[in-house]
Amino acid sequence: MVPRRILCLSALLCSLLLTGNAMAQTQNVASVKLPHLQKYLNSKSDTTYVINFWATWCKPCIEELPNFEALQKQSAGKPIQVVLVSMDFAKDLEKKVVPFVNRHKLQSTVFLLDEPDQNAWIDLIDPSWSGAIPATLFVNNSRKQRFFIEKPITLAQLQEYITSKFPQNP
Repeated sequence: MVPRRILCLSALLCSLLLTGNAMAQTQNVASVKLPHLQKYLNSKSDTTYVINFWATWCKPCIEELPNFEALQKQSAGKPIQVVLVSMDFAKDLEKKVVPFVNRHKLQSTVFLLDEPDQNAWIDLIDPSWSGAIPATLFVNNSRKQRFFIEKPITLAQLQEYITSKFPQNP
């Protein structure tokens, strides 16, 4: 028979290992204001930013998220960065957004934009944006390239936009 102390230590060790593994997979999601987003919008680096606006309550948004994750993986080592901007309420960051991001194992940069007055900033993203989501902005300021789309996007479309509108060798 195994002594009780060893069983307790084994259970504790297993629990720590499982918790450590779960923590290693936890994505940091910050609640930010517009100036944080503007760092990407106004970046002078020769990086193409693919900025997707989404929410946990938006079914088309959720359906297209794997496409952005695939693009991020395919773009490893290239000057392309996917940024996922949650449009959820700031109060829902810890109880909805972070669990959603971790459950879906999102690896792209993710943050929640805490700017309740959409009329104050939507035109800064793109003047043609009605405010509907999903919406995606492709931007490379170094090359003065910008493209905005206000509808769900497939992986093939993402790849096509990157290839045709943002070629890596101009």
